[in-house]
Amino acid sequence: MNTFCSRLTLLSVLALALFASMREAKAEQRSDGRDETYVSPSAPVATGKAPGMKVRLLSENAGVKHYAIILAKGDEVMSGLTDFASQNKVASASFTAIGAFSHATVAWFDDARREFRLIPIEQQVELVSMIGDIALVNDRPAVHTHVAVASSDGTMRGGHVINAFVFPTLELFMTVYPTPLHKESDEATGLKLIDPLLK
Repeated sequence: MNTFCSRLTLLSVLALALFASMREAKAEQRSDGRDETYVSPSAPVATGKAPGMKVRLLSENAGVKHYAIILAKGDEVMSGLTDFASQNKVASASFTAIGAFSHATVAWFDDARREFRLIPIEQQVELVSMIGDIALVNDRPAVHTHVAVASSDGTMRGGHVINAFVFPTLELFMTVYPTPLHKESDEATGLKLIDPLLK
């Protein structure tokens, strides 16, 4: 009986210590000035989060390639497109898509803060429209896309995509161009913007 009580006491102490360390970590996050409702435009995209993505080259002519890219249930869109662009050395592209998401986070650029204000979408939505491009930032492909989505009552929401999780599918058609496009920092906003004259 004493052994059981000792173990129970030890587990209680460990649980309290874990809870205290979690509270301390959250307090440190708040004290370091980070606001979890905003994200930097230069925040990295997680890779390897679209294991169900399938790709087919549809046509190629004079260096211009047309792809069908299909993402599966649970795939994260920005991760999959970033992986595709890196693996295929995409230097400039445009794309459109339709499908649906189980949930997503879009954003609105707050010029006063020079950051994106996050807009969580915590429900299944139909992807009404997705339009985007890929260009190079420091010689690495960067995906930029906006979406419009509809909830079950037809209410529309949209913005700059931070992340989007596919359910049940995403059907994307991409055109990859042979001429590279580069982005450079815009002093007024801090954003990386395409300059078509850069080589």
